[in-house]
Amino acid sequence: MSIIVENLSYIYMPDTPFEKVALKDINLKIEKGEFAGIIGHTGSGKSTLIQHFNGLLKPSSGRVLINGIDTTGKELRELRRDVGVVFQYPEHQLFEETVYKDIAFGLIKQNLTQEQVDAEIRKVIQTVGLKESILDKSPFELSGGQKRRVAIAGVLAMKPSILILDEPTAGLDPRGRDEIFGFITKIHETMGITVILVSHSMEDVARLVDRVIVMNDGQIELDGPVKEVFSDIQRLEGIGLSAPQISYMMQELKKILPDINDRVYTVSAARDDILRHLGAGGSRND
Repeated sequence: MSIIVENLSYIYMPDTPFEKVALKDINLKIEKGEFAGIIGHTGSGKSTLIQHFNGLLKPSSGRVLINGIDTTGKELRELRRDVGVVFQYPEHQLFEETVYKDIAFGLIKQNLTQEQVDAEIRKVIQTVGLKESILDKSPFELSGGQKRRVAIAGVLAMKPSILILDEPTAGLDPRGRDEIFGFITKIHETMGITVILVSHSMEDVARLVDRVIVMNDGQIELDGPVKEVFSDIQRLEGIGLSAPQISYMMQELKKILPDINDRVYTVSAARDDILRHLGAGGSRND
């Protein structure tokens, strides 16, 4: 089991006039190797929840176990090696003179030899789709998308078993988003690590993850497979969210083409179903 959350509650600034209950009795299990998405409106508790997964926050009550390690214990160094977190705009955390030194920062603290550090850096820079020639450049000379990849490379270099991504493509153009999600999907498929994606984009979540966890007012509102969660449009809209836009289009098409599948949530699935329908219609007319 990768992540076990039991009766987790968290209160910001308890016993003060500014007290705020951010999480309320959360129970959750995320299995090893899952690709899960966490969605919810601003203030729903998404970021507070994921900050419990690497011990940045400690429960007010309840407990969180990561690969068997209690986050309130003394094994935080091991825990944070297991859990890699990429926060919004991770390039703001870049600080070294060169890309090489930035990625090497965490590796050097692991008492690796220079040869081992060098090998890991060259491996991970390829994993995120960058050329080795970039290693000698200043991270501040790079494009926004390249900076984002370097920041993610620094996290991946630590070989986490769990990778948490909090809006990893915020501010990027569509091409940059596709490139980031492309190598993240590849990492999940080839390395088998647990990936948790926090996002406001229903389209990205529907396209990438297998399971969706919906947060609302500090609690889990919905939790299940993509098709199951996004089919409950009325409930999602009731808490200020929506299904992916393509699903609304398919619902409208169903009024004209009754046998079309209106329970699809990605553009590729919609395209395939429309082509299937048109092909079947053509056959009937021949």
